[in-house]
Amino acid sequence: WERDYFGFNPIVQWLSNRGYAVLQVNYRGSSGYGKTFLHKGDQQWGVGSMQHDLTDSVQWCIDNDIAQKDKVCIFGASYGGYACLSGLAFTPGLFNCGVAINGPSNIKRLIDSMPTYWRPLRNTILRRIGPVDSNEELNQNISPFYHIDKIVAPLFIAQGANDPRVKQSETETIVSVMKKSQNLDVEYVSYPNEGHSILRPSNREDLFERIELFLAKHMHGH
Repeated sequence: WERDYFGFNPIVQWLSNRGYAVLQVNYRGSSGYGKTFLHKGDQQWGVGSMQHDLTDSVQWCIDNDIAQKDKVCIFGASYGGYACLSGLAFTPGLFNCGVAINGPSNIKRLIDSMPTYWRPLRNTILRRIGPVDSNEELNQNISPFYHIDKIVAPLFIAQGANDPRVKQSETETIVSVMKKSQNLDVEYVSYPNEGHSILRPSNREDLFERIELFLAKHMHGH
């Protein structure tokens, strides 16, 4: 559980340089604002207030002429990748496209794949997310993996092949279904020597070059 801070951010700077306005939301559940605000995000993943805060903030930008309603992209990594997939699946009319980097799509699988050193935090994480380990209905309700058919916007999706928490097979299922069943524009790249983060300089350079071309195609930046 983290938060965004005011200050220099190389990805924000890069996007701004290409002509995009960037909105970063410290939604309910973000750290740094006290325990009350932190716990307002408990069991609010996907279809709850954590995602609603993103949706409402985007709508505010549209209503105040900061963003164009047909040119809004949702972009994130890890939980941000999950928020991207959730935004495209649960509010399909709001976003023009999405960029998801190592975003989990099946939350129970995320919990089940926790490394050993996370085990002491398992109960805390389940209190924050909800009992997806024992409640399959909840898991399917908040996991974009089960709502692929609702996605209608182009998607760029990146994956570290060695990611222990976001299984490559699930990511590739999303890509396959969107391409074959829905005939949607999906760009997928997998890096064989990466894990849950894309860290190697050559891979990052390749990744962001691909994202820049994707955004230029669907958002008409420069």
